[in-house]
Amino acid sequence: MAFRSINPATGEVFKTFDGHDDTDVENALERATAAVGTLHRLGFEGRAQRMRRAAEILESEADDLAALMTQEMGKPVAQAKAEAEKCAWVCRYYADNAADFLKDEAKGAQEKGKSFVRYIPLGPIFAIMPWNFPFWQVFRFAAPNLMAGNPGLLKHSSNVPGCAKRIEDIFLRAGFETGSFRSLLVDSAKAGEIIADARVKGVTLTGSEGAGRAVGKQAGAALKPHVLELGGSDAFVVMPSADLDEAVKTGVFARIQNNGQSCIAAKRFIVHADIYEDFRDRFVEELERKRVGDPMEADTDIGPLVDEAAAKGLHEQVRKTIDAGAREVLKGRKGEGAWFSPGVLEDIPEDSPGYRDELFGPVALFFRVSDLDAAINLANDHKYGLGSSFWSTDEDEITEAVNRIEAGSTYVNQMVASDPRLPFGGVKASGHGRELAREGILEFVNRKTVAVK
Repeated sequence: MAFRSINPATGEVFKTFDGHDDTDVENALERATAAVGTLHRLGFEGRAQRMRRAAEILESEADDLAALMTQEMGKPVAQAKAEAEKCAWVCRYYADNAADFLKDEAKGAQEKGKSFVRYIPLGPIFAIMPWNFPFWQVFRFAAPNLMAGNPGLLKHSSNVPGCAKRIEDIFLRAGFETGSFRSLLVDSAKAGEIIADARVKGVTLTGSEGAGRAVGKQAGAALKPHVLELGGSDAFVVMPSADLDEAVKTGVFARIQNNGQSCIAAKRFIVHADIYEDFRDRFVEELERKRVGDPMEADTDIGPLVDEAAAKGLHEQVRKTIDAGAREVLKGRKGEGAWFSPGVLEDIPEDSPGYRDELFGPVALFFRVSDLDAAINLANDHKYGLGSSFWSTDEDEITEAVNRIEAGSTYVNQMVASDPRLPFGGVKASGHGRELAREGILEFVNRKTVAVK
């Protein structure tokens, strides 16, 4: 099977890669198994030295890596460069903190002797990763696991084979021995076989709800720990006391970042009636100022979606939502190929895709509410629960929102973001488990209880 790199801005195939066959996969599994011992012998300091070297490569080659990301999936090149630099951050974060995160933890359970928890790596971990943040999603899995001593096997999205190969190359050049990290260009059927293989000790997926259900079922059948980070339709709640200038500016970027193709993008804008029209009108004005254009140009704000199928799917969701009774405040339209101009919808009926589904592109969904209870109830009236953004200066309102919004995170007076220092993940149909921070590195270790008399 061949994997093609297709520029979504032009529709042109600019590179083709041969897929990996059964022999390649078997070799990768054997080498990953052997790499468990190799990583162990390096110790934390040896692994940290290599991880810091990976960070140096990411930073020194950030312009080149950004161009590759933009060519393969269409994000604005300035955002792609920031992504490469963020990957360097997560590499250094775990190089600096992994030993402390995984040190023995004393437990006072015995009157004599000692008892403690020791954190031991599980072995090869298989990651299935998406195209929308083709470097960041992988590095936030790879950095903690390599530092813990778990070799990594990657099945990246078929849209970004060049990124997959380049990530493997970075780790090899950083000094990680062959087998410590391997990118496999395989299809979903082969991925299922890899999950079932006894040499694989854990599975992590970032992707769609459908992919999460399939992978969760496969991992569960194999009795393997797994982390699922799935879709989101994050609420962006704005109350009357909020700083509207900052909320508008942040809200627009939170909707269009990565061309609107982010699980934690602000998608549902839930605004108190007292400020609704003012906020909406300012939002539309700010959105209309954003430049749609060639993603390789530094001043572009919005590029194409990842491919024409994504643009067609978003167009269909918007059309059905309008047909159900929603009103277009700003007309978002599918252009040629993968292009889609930003839009704003309001008065969205409950039986429409705009209310119930995730719109993965630069279309904002607006909802008017009468009070805080109505805002929180509407935020929770969705199958997803990944992130949430709450805007208010009222401490009582903030406390209520933090306690009651059903999401893996609530960011107050700021946009939702993934940060190496903070655990990241969701609830409900947005998945389970956590990435990043100490919680992320603990997902794939044996938390062994040790009692010595």
